[in-house]
Amino acid sequence: MVEILFFANMKTEPINNINRRSFIKTSATAFIGLSFIPDFKRLLSRPALMKREFGRLNHEVTTFGLGGQASIQWTPDDVDPVAIILKAFDNQVNYFDTSNLYGPSQLNYGKAFRKLSLIPGMAGYNEKLRKSIFLTSKTHIRLAKGDLSVQGVNNWTNGQPGSHTIDDLKRSLSQIFGDGQGNYPEGAYLDMVLIHSVTSKADVDAVYEGLYNTDSKSERIGALAALRDYRDGTNLTGLNPKEEKLIKHIGFSGHYDPGVMIDMIQRDRDNLLEGLLVAINANDKLNFNMQHNVIPVAAAKNMGIIGMKVFADGAMYSKGAHWSNQVSHVVRQVGSKELPFRPLIEYSLTTPGINTVIIGIGHISDNEHECQLSQNIAAAQIKPDALSETDRTEVENMTRHVKEGKTNYFQLEKGGLTAVRNLQITSSGNNRVKITWDTAYAGESPVDYYEIWHNNKKTAVIKHIPQTTKRPFEYSETIDASVRNVYHIVTVDKKGNKAGSDKLTI
Repeated sequence: MVEILFFANMKTEPINNINRRSFIKTSATAFIGLSFIPDFKRLLSRPALMKREFGRLNHEVTTFGLGGQASIQWTPDDVDPVAIILKAFDNQVNYFDTSNLYGPSQLNYGKAFRKLSLIPGMAGYNEKLRKSIFLTSKTHIRLAKGDLSVQGVNNWTNGQPGSHTIDDLKRSLSQIFGDGQGNYPEGAYLDMVLIHSVTSKADVDAVYEGLYNTDSKSERIGALAALRDYRDGTNLTGLNPKEEKLIKHIGFSGHYDPGVMIDMIQRDRDNLLEGLLVAINANDKLNFNMQHNVIPVAAAKNMGIIGMKVFADGAMYSKGAHWSNQVSHVVRQVGSKELPFRPLIEYSLTTPGINTVIIGIGHISDNEHECQLSQNIAAAQIKPDALSETDRTEVENMTRHVKEGKTNYFQLEKGGLTAVRNLQITSSGNNRVKITWDTAYAGESPVDYYEIWHNNKKTAVIKHIPQTTKRPFEYSETIDASVRNVYHIVTVDKKGNKAGSDKLTI
């Protein structure tokens, strides 16, 4: 594997031969000098990009993936979005992201794919190249059948009233591989469809509707049951009469509430969900964080995990802390003197569990030093363990004051370490008691273990592991039933912080 090069003071040396803390502290200086570095282009032109195993999906993904927003969605007059996609291919990027909600993004991919001969059935179809990449799109429609007016559920139909999940799937295939009018060629497929931005319990309820009691006569069927049919070529829902196989994998995305996202994973009894797209950046811990809550749960199920919002949707730089909705919101700078971009990318890619990150591109350039795409690809050439916890803390300290710490407007506000949830105590006979509980949520440090307290005495310590199913944690012991027995559980994180539960008596 070719080592990452670090440029500073007109010199180069391998990153693993310098002090990482020194690297982070001098990143701003390095950024200023980039345009004067004579051999930076050599870094970008090396023969292979780093790749990582993509969960259990039997695919290796490049550590940099091309996001489907920025100028591919909100395109400035002087930017060619197709050229951005083509340049990513030229640089051997193999993970590509888009969505039904990203305006012309899928159509721009379609234009690029025609230039690359990636359209099945067309003369010169490059099947080998198609198989080498991983193409993901998304649907924000929670139901595949039935009335979309469900309280608490936001079904974004992309301006197509009455559309359901499979309409989005076929729209993606038509816009990328077909005529954009609903038709797509035989052999067209998506590597993965993500259920877009799962935010509430109502979302999860709707998505799972009918999955475990599938009946084609049901008035309402959720997205998962229908997507399973189009993955497996079955027609359990009655929504795939041709028994087509149009997707290879199913996943979901989220950036708001890790608790809801954990619930989404835990309900999946058949391991149907194989991918997670999740917000992760250096200000993650200022909120109800992803890295110590949902990401470990997804990793424990060996899901492919994609990081997003590395630059907080541009809020780390020139854009305000709000959703993008126009061309002027596209960030086209390459870092800044005050906040270099490289440590931010490294932070996300060294978060345990992350396989790749998607980054939207505002512009490209033949001058590699000014090219967002080339610079971001170079920064993504990093091993999962390249930053120590001290290094990561220093990156957090660099970003925590940007926009007064409010960059992650898309993320639920900080909750901190919590007590265990759903604590219950039951008698199982023979003077035995059984205590069950659901995972506590972590604050700035991961949950480490749970202390069992009986009548003000610590009687056991249970190691925390990611709770991947609805099966609760469990502890049992024999008691003296002739006396009053009071229990509570104390959650302890890896920094020794504690959160106690309510006391229950049996």
